[in-house]
Amino acid sequence: ISPGTSLLMTLVYVLRMVCCCLFDPDNTGYISTEKFRSLLQRHGSELDPHKLEVLLALADSNSEGRICYQDFVNLMSNKRSNSFRQAILQGNRRLCSKALLEETGLSLSQRLIRHVAYETLPREIDRKWYYDSYTCCPPPWFMITITIVAFFLYNGVVLDRYVLQVSHPLYLKNALLYHPQLRAQAWRYLTYIFMHAGIEHLGLNVVLQLLVGVPLEMVHGAARISFVYIAGVVAGSLAVSVADMTAPVVGSSGGVYALVSAHLANIVMNWSGMKCQFKLLRMAVALICMSFEFGRAVWLRFHPSAYPPCPHPSFMAHLGGVMVGITLGVIILRNYEQRLQDQTLWWIFLSIYVIFVLFAIFWNIFAYSLLDLKLPPPP
Repeated sequence: ISPGTSLLMTLVYVLRMVCCCLFDPDNTGYISTEKFRSLLQRHGSELDPHKLEVLLALADSNSEGRICYQDFVNLMSNKRSNSFRQAILQGNRRLCSKALLEETGLSLSQRLIRHVAYETLPREIDRKWYYDSYTCCPPPWFMITITIVAFFLYNGVVLDRYVLQVSHPLYLKNALLYHPQLRAQAWRYLTYIFMHAGIEHLGLNVVLQLLVGVPLEMVHGAARISFVYIAGVVAGSLAVSVADMTAPVVGSSGGVYALVSAHLANIVMNWSGMKCQFKLLRMAVALICMSFEFGRAVWLRFHPSAYPPCPHPSFMAHLGGVMVGITLGVIILRNYEQRLQDQTLWWIFLSIYVIFVLFAIFWNIFAYSLLDLKLPPPP
């Protein structure tokens, strides 16, 4: 450890000990409400108004005359525990200041952050917290990277063609898409998202991925949103290998449908709290677009193949993504900045997902030979 780092760690330790002596001298893990209020009175003008409002709600919601010291420390370091969240929700009725939507004089970036907050979060206290703490560091890199690099860089630079139609001779002759004869190549269960069946297929997925995925990543972070996206992608290819065993699969619909279905389900479950404009009309448009794309995939699957004897790609990846979205995705979106391991439903849905993945793996190992299927020849 360098001398500068050692000195910084020492200063942090000393400051923490001073805070413990001032606010929790008996080391009980709690500070009294009176000390908490006196602290707010002395230093409230130095805090952001939204954070001060959250602190006051925490003090007003407590009926035991004490506040968890760790909740206080978490708040000052822009973290929130589940107990703190419950205290704020109980105290939310006492908040009387104007809503974030009514604030004026905001810059363009502030209006954008406020817009994203109202698009994704159902509670005003969460929207204010997000508006206060968002710093755009890191930016929503995952959705942008996987859209631009994965789709356009690979297709445009490597294949010298931005979109491969299903009738193109290179459509099946690449190392990315999932093909039942090549299912032992495990990377194909994930990399099939880099290939699409046509310009309309690519276009709709890109639009939904950017319009829905980027705001969700700005609010919930790259780790959680990438987990939902990749879980939907893997569930989509495994669903094809189990339910539509003779078909290949291409496109990012598994991941896109996981995000969109989770977002739409979260809006429906928190309908009264969601304040996004024209939410009914926009939900209808999103459902129509998803239904159109899914209907097109079903029609294409049973349409005579343009590249016989291999059939057109399967539509089962869409359904796999939807199932991930309305289970794991909804749990993640409903628990903004909260520990998922504290949620019982998270463990239930995660266990179901793991069981499905293990079942699909064994199915791919044994079922194809036992059923004696006539698979299309490898490309």
